[in-house]
Amino acid sequence: MGEPEFSGELDELDRRTGGELRALAAFGELRSKRYHTALAASGELAAKRVLVVGAGDADGFDRETARRVGASAIRRLVNREVRTVAVWLGPIAALLPGGPALAAELVARGVVEGGFEPKAIYRDDTDAAPPALDELILVAPGGDVPALERAAERGRIIGEGANMARRLANRSANDVTPQVLADEARAIAEANGLWIDVIDERRAAELGMGMFLAVGQGSDNPPRMIVMRSGGEGETDKLGRRLALIGKGVCFDSGGISIKPSDRMEEMKMDKTGACTVIAAIATAARLSPGLPLLAVAAAVENMPSGRASRPGDVVKALNGQWVDIINTDAEGRLILGDAMTYAEQLGATHLVDVATLTGAVGRAIGNLVTGGFATPDPWWAEVAAAGDRAGERYWRIPLIEDYMPEMESWYADIQNTGTPDASLVKSGLFLEQFRTVPWAHLDIGGTAYFRKAYPFAPRGANGVTHATLVELALAGAG
Repeated sequence: MGEPEFSGELDELDRRTGGELRALAAFGELRSKRYHTALAASGELAAKRVLVVGAGDADGFDRETARRVGASAIRRLVNREVRTVAVWLGPIAALLPGGPALAAELVARGVVEGGFEPKAIYRDDTDAAPPALDELILVAPGGDVPALERAAERGRIIGEGANMARRLANRSANDVTPQVLADEARAIAEANGLWIDVIDERRAAELGMGMFLAVGQGSDNPPRMIVMRSGGEGETDKLGRRLALIGKGVCFDSGGISIKPSDRMEEMKMDKTGACTVIAAIATAARLSPGLPLLAVAAAVENMPSGRASRPGDVVKALNGQWVDIINTDAEGRLILGDAMTYAEQLGATHLVDVATLTGAVGRAIGNLVTGGFATPDPWWAEVAAAGDRAGERYWRIPLIEDYMPEMESWYADIQNTGTPDASLVKSGLFLEQFRTVPWAHLDIGGTAYFRKAYPFAPRGANGVTHATLVELALAGAG
């Protein structure tokens, strides 16, 4: 994609900058390539600089692109002295079915999410952070101002929730243990009027969470099952659902006795991203719809090798009564999620969605920009996918092929936690399916949870994926 077409609003902006935009385009500095940015002198405009962000072909412009345009804009201003940014929404609004209001929401959300910088978690002196704005001005001539304000506020809150999940996920394993994650969840619950219960290893044993305990028993940092609730006990939303969001919270995953290779093992602090996401999502939903009936269950453990650790060949009893043969201790996420899903159903959940950095196979299959999903029955997946569309997030459904189940049979137990290597991605979903009796969806963020390189719209590290989808799914049941 080369030089942009100067017509309409872009032509008028060029005129007001004294031809600066055309000059930059002729020089090759201003291009229409998606997320390409260029700073220009402002001419007669009431601004110090004009920042142009490319959005690519109009035919491919969608909600995700609109959000990332906002994020790319603020990230272009890293280490700049900026306190106010004004965004012209006209071209964005013209390409979105929701018009100016949807454009306002997505751009505001993008600016907030683009302002997150993980280097600032532990360092006060970093020069990598985008500017902290005092004011974001959204310009939409002819728009309904109150509606635009409400939409922008919604986008800001969703963006802040995503950043909450990212901050927790990016924190190091020596900083965030299962107990620390539980403490953070408690503080978030108190700040947002949520009920919370934290189940320690003794209560987990009394309840019969054998899979959950098997994963955490090798660590000196004991496991914690974190349960959060919005709304009253037993309440359902306007759709008759008692939706539960389940998150994998492996605060560090060494692989246990089936230890991982050393290459990139430092990234395994990110194996708690699913738990961080559901904790943030229930808080965000509560901010947008206080009292909305919703559950979040975050299974927090460390998977470590030691004399106490589970061994390949150990047989444990799950909370739902099934006996499970642990063939591979590095297939630990499905173990803790299985008990968390069962417990959510015991609390009255009628619909489940779990989020987990479950497999490397999903990233090898569809990369780091599309999240894989399993679900049953079909109408429930349709609702989850529709929430993803509203959130501007991409998903690809993977089939649950029951014919692979015989390859997970055990000599001693009801099921193995892994099967033969072929179709391992499908088998991960099939294993989890054994621990649900209600509509269920599984979102495997093993490829999408964090970026290994910086993009124009995001830094390296956790990116908040699925947070907005979970919030949209929950808010579909708001009164």
